[in-house]
Amino acid sequence: MRPRPLPPNVLRHFYAGGARIAALRGLELDSDHMPEEWIGAVSTMFGSDRGLSRLEDGTLVRDAVLADPEAYLGAEHVARYGADTALLVKLLDAGQRLPTHFHPGRPFARAALGSRYGKTEAWLIVEAEPGAAVWAGFKRTVELDEVREWMRAQDSAAMLAAMHELPVSPGDAVFVPAGTPHAIGEGLLIAELQEPTDLSVLLEWDGFELSPDDGHLGLGWDRALQALDVRAVDAPCPAPDLPADADPYFRADRLSGGAPLDAGFAILIGLAGSGKLATEGGELAVGRGSAVLIPHGAGAGELRGDVTAILCCPPAPGAGEGAW
Repeated sequence: MRPRPLPPNVLRHFYAGGARIAALRGLELDSDHMPEEWIGAVSTMFGSDRGLSRLEDGTLVRDAVLADPEAYLGAEHVARYGADTALLVKLLDAGQRLPTHFHPGRPFARAALGSRYGKTEAWLIVEAEPGAAVWAGFKRTVELDEVREWMRAQDSAAMLAAMHELPVSPGDAVFVPAGTPHAIGEGLLIAELQEPTDLSVLLEWDGFELSPDDGHLGLGWDRALQALDVRAVDAPCPAPDLPADADPYFRADRLSGGAPLDAGFAILIGLAGSGKLATEGGELAVGRGSAVLIPHGAGAGELRGDVTAILCCPPAPGAGEGAW
């Protein structure tokens, strides 16, 4: 097994963006509504068959993993998660502020949607325009009737004012547990790690290619809003590293030349410079704009040269269930 380059997999979506992904990956896009690239994805958009990634020979990553799960994922991972990467990695380019929304956690997703995963996520800030910000978590406890009124009036200002506003810069990481209300501001390129689902409850739709019925996952609003965390929380603190609470969901490291890599399934995104990824299974040139799938069977390795990158990994097999 050797590291495998991943061809572009940029998706059209309901919000504007895509230029920053195109610049990073060296692409030309035919729409200003292609704001997400799903990298190494084995899951699809909610209610759709879109999203699956391919290897350079055209094979779906999902099918390659299913054909030889231990070679791609390792025996311990397969014993815990089966032939499932347990991870979704995206590049997200916010060409406009995203709507206020939240994601169900695992208990709700199991009970209401038959999914083993919720959608806890994290944002690793790659690029940020001056003054760029995100919003996450309510500053005060709110009532669902108040949320419903914001939704009825499409009162964006009230929704944003109720949440913590967090200025962010390149190098910041923000952990967003499932249930947390949040919005991503305009002018950001983000590497997003998340559980491998597309479960979003959208509280805003005005100004987007959305209708009220697009937002509740087919559950109806009474049921869907039960997954919202309405409690007051402390302001999340953007930091260089993800907290330990993220470990049951995913792991990430920012790497530069000389960094060693343990054997294990991972997705590597090159941010700057050039060099190579050398593993026991083979070498691959990497640099700014590279997207690489590293199978467990490639063995241990090293990132060489002046390249900088983000290494995205699934939860460790020994990690607990997590709080969300």
